[in-house]
Amino acid sequence: MMLRLLILLCVSNMVLGQDANKTVASVISQMNRVKNYTVDARIKSDIPLIKILPVKAKIEFKQPDEIKMKTQGIAILPKKGFTDLAIMLKNKSSYTAIFTGYEVVQKIKTESITLLPSNDAGEIVLAKIWVDTDKALILKSQITTRTNGTVVADYLYGKQKEFGLPDELTFSVDVKKFKIPKGVVIDINRTKTAEEPKNQGKMGTIHIQFSNYSINSL
Repeated sequence: MMLRLLILLCVSNMVLGQDANKTVASVISQMNRVKNYTVDARIKSDIPLIKILPVKAKIEFKQPDEIKMKTQGIAILPKKGFTDLAIMLKNKSSYTAIFTGYEVVQKIKTESITLLPSNDAGEIVLAKIWVDTDKALILKSQITTRTNGTVVADYLYGKQKEFGLPDELTFSVDVKKFKIPKGVVIDINRTKTAEEPKNQGKMGTIHIQFSNYSINSL
């Protein structure tokens, strides 16, 4: 009886692993359709204790992981979560994918996939994605790192969803652990108030709107 139970558990785990890998493979296939792109971006940061105006940027990407961004001011972006998720997904040996259930995101039933890094000493401690399997789109992601805490990203798609490229991307970051660029630290010091202890535990958001995509044109 015990042997039968162990066999059933092993088979169950194999099936879950296969489902997760199949879902991740479909997402990667979608990503690989994009050899390169350029896009205009408007970045709006809402971080406690920081006063920063929305910034316009031009982003250029080339496979496999070359990305350049030119801005007209200071842009605050999480290092992990913008491009590192795609890099991690494509390096299949760097993680184990586990199916962890179904969840409704943006009124869509998604598969929840947890990614366990193979390197226990790496910067990424844990990652999770919520995938619309019908369209092979990531609707939400969550990355926990050793130095920047947890970054959650929500994706909204429009005309470029067939390429897996969002029209809008919103990051939620833990302000306590989120590293602010050195050039902005001065502004933080200048805007400190007596209310600072109340603000320290707040979450911050970074909202990016994308427009004028040019895909596979280089």
